[in-house]
Amino acid sequence: MLKENHIVILGAGFAGLAAAQQLGDTSARVTIVDRQNHHLFQPLLYQVATCGLSAPEISQPVRSIFARFSNIRTIMSEVRSIELHARQVRLDTEVLDYDFLIVALGSGTSYFGHSEWEPHAPGLKNLGDALLIRSKLLQSFEQAENEKDIEERRRLMTMSVVGAGPTGVELAGAFAELGRTVLLKDFRSIDPRETRVVLIEAADRIFPALPAELSEKALVQLKALGVEVLTNTRVLNVTDDALELSDGQALRAATKVWAAGVRAHPIGAQLGAAQDRAGRVAVGKDLSLPEHPEVFVIGDMALVLTDKGAPVPGVAPAAMQMGAFVGRMLKQPEAPRPIFRYWDKGTMATIGRSAAVAMIGNIKFGGFLAWLAWMFVHLLFLVGFRNRLAVFLQWIYSYFIYKRGARLILSKPSQAFEPPPAKPISPA
Repeated sequence: MLKENHIVILGAGFAGLAAAQQLGDTSARVTIVDRQNHHLFQPLLYQVATCGLSAPEISQPVRSIFARFSNIRTIMSEVRSIELHARQVRLDTEVLDYDFLIVALGSGTSYFGHSEWEPHAPGLKNLGDALLIRSKLLQSFEQAENEKDIEERRRLMTMSVVGAGPTGVELAGAFAELGRTVLLKDFRSIDPRETRVVLIEAADRIFPALPAELSEKALVQLKALGVEVLTNTRVLNVTDDALELSDGQALRAATKVWAAGVRAHPIGAQLGAAQDRAGRVAVGKDLSLPEHPEVFVIGDMALVLTDKGAPVPGVAPAAMQMGAFVGRMLKQPEAPRPIFRYWDKGTMATIGRSAAVAMIGNIKFGGFLAWLAWMFVHLLFLVGFRNRLAVFLQWIYSYFIYKRGARLILSKPSQAFEPPPAKPISPA
């Protein structure tokens, strides 16, 4: 019976949240574990990094989301290990026994074997990353204001983004707008319009996962913002001062962001199933482990194939569909298990003010209409009415006034993806 089951959900991202919402107000005992105390709306993280939004506007405390469900417990802790045969999860603080386990710990930034590049070119996966990028960006402008050397000033006002997927394109467009409009009247010794933004992509076009038609639309809109786009260009080395590129140039830039790759949470290696190059765990048609039907892997950690044999993309709608699927299934755990089928609702990416590209079914479009659609969809999926209202008002303010309010420099905003050293805990 369901009431006898203890369901442990690791991760309060889109996938874990969707699963827990299905199980609220049931007779199951549900425990959510996350290293943070908040759910983060990652698609808008780049706006925190580029001063468009503040951190609380795209995050919501997990406890408040599930406060009305008496059967759901939330634990803020680090997951240390998963012991499949014992049906236990070891945390920093305690050991949890489970009847069913949902692993939804997400992904981090991949540097393709060059972790030494991370201090010089941070990724964008959490609020710590966003606040670090924002502080480095604003510090560069402050230093440029007082810099007498022309070459050094040029370096300080150069921003580079590696990877031209949705995150990279959105960051590059926001960086360009920051210099052209937002900071235009804030400085006296420098002209923020001289800001140089360079987007670097190893493939032959930006948005390589989208149709070529949308890539071209996005490229035109990026160039209209003044972004330099380098395609067919690989990064060979990253230092504190510059990026060494495959075309032979050393691109000197004070602000460098890595948006070129992702890797699944490393705990996936403990699950005993096959993994792809990005560390995603191969799961069955019901999203469970082949040898452990009581364990489900969902979201960015899961390698799931569509009916056409292609991997389900690591995007928020896919993670939410997986979470809701498993949550519904565990309401009746003894019933025959259905097959998960991903419904592709389309792809959208914003480039700048009134600029975006979108693909919904076979319909492809860009410009102002795509930008409005992007705004509507993102507001719809934000958790909490307060967050939706705050973000909407901030966007309206920025659109008409050409200002962004979250321009604060913090001293130590960074937070690493890797867990801290393990702490000893008593056996269960």
